[in-house]
Amino acid sequence: MKTTTTVQDTHISLAHGNGGRYMRELIESLFARYLQNPNLDIQADAALLPGLTDGDLLFTTDGFTVQPLEFPGGDIGSLAVHGTTNDLAVSGAVPKYLSLNAFIEEGFEVAQLQRIIQSIADAASAVDVQVVAGDTKVVRRGEGSGIYLATAGIGMRDHHLKLGMNMIKPGDRILVSGPVGDHGIAVMLAREQFGLRGDVQSDAGSVLPFTQSLLDMSGLRFMRDPTRGGVATVAHEICRATGMQVRLDQTAIPVRDPVTSVCEMLGYDPLFLACEGRVVAVVAPEQADQVLARWRDLPGGELAALIGETQQEDPYVILETELGGARILEELEDDPLPRIC
Repeated sequence: MKTTTTVQDTHISLAHGNGGRYMRELIESLFARYLQNPNLDIQADAALLPGLTDGDLLFTTDGFTVQPLEFPGGDIGSLAVHGTTNDLAVSGAVPKYLSLNAFIEEGFEVAQLQRIIQSIADAASAVDVQVVAGDTKVVRRGEGSGIYLATAGIGMRDHHLKLGMNMIKPGDRILVSGPVGDHGIAVMLAREQFGLRGDVQSDAGSVLPFTQSLLDMSGLRFMRDPTRGGVATVAHEICRATGMQVRLDQTAIPVRDPVTSVCEMLGYDPLFLACEGRVVAVVAPEQADQVLARWRDLPGGELAALIGETQQEDPYVILETELGGARILEELEDDPLPRIC
């Protein structure tokens, strides 16, 4: 596996975990460089494990840290289940099994831990996935931010299904299953920073109904859940992997009014904020309307939207603005909201 980027810094910063350029450089120049093997795909949400079953067996892993641990619309427990199963879902798989590792800080309240574990159980039951293995560690007081969770997941996919950035063609349409930025703003408001409060609910949830609704479509090219780095970072990943231009229509991207208001007050861009229950899909142009119709018929999909397309032009992410102009949407560097997923 060849890499063309290097880590320029001498020490790790929070920006190396935000889903943007620094994180990409860290993964490409260190992890991929030293762990290279034919089955390591740093562009995919889940890895295909070849030759083990008649179908495709997919495997993924993730870690979760969020402050506060409980927020409107979810908590770190449900976030861990949904985050891992969603990575399998956007890869076209049905999640089957999870492992769960808990790193608990000394002094953590047992009642809160009970709520989080119950949330894990409820979320797993709703997705019909089983937690079949795990481990627990306790770290010294002050070293763990309460609790960290790490999960791994296994899912099954029809071996005839082929999804990936290598399937994307010029002129394909880009869609999102619902409003963006809800999770990032819900977590930020829950911290009661900047003297702000609000009732924005996180979008954290399972995307399995949205992904499964598209798997019979011949024009489905690629899906991803826009977590760290948001929709803009997914657009940059597509641009970089395909060498095509990605054009996004700002007026078409659904953003709730409270999210827009907070972003305007604090200088955030909702396109870079994490979503935890949304899907970005790339489909053939003739099937875009069909995708919209299917998504809008699902609970929570009423505001699904066609937000952009790929073009055989210079490889930039271009945002067509509300004023009728266009500008290059630069890749994320600084972390806007630490500890949100």
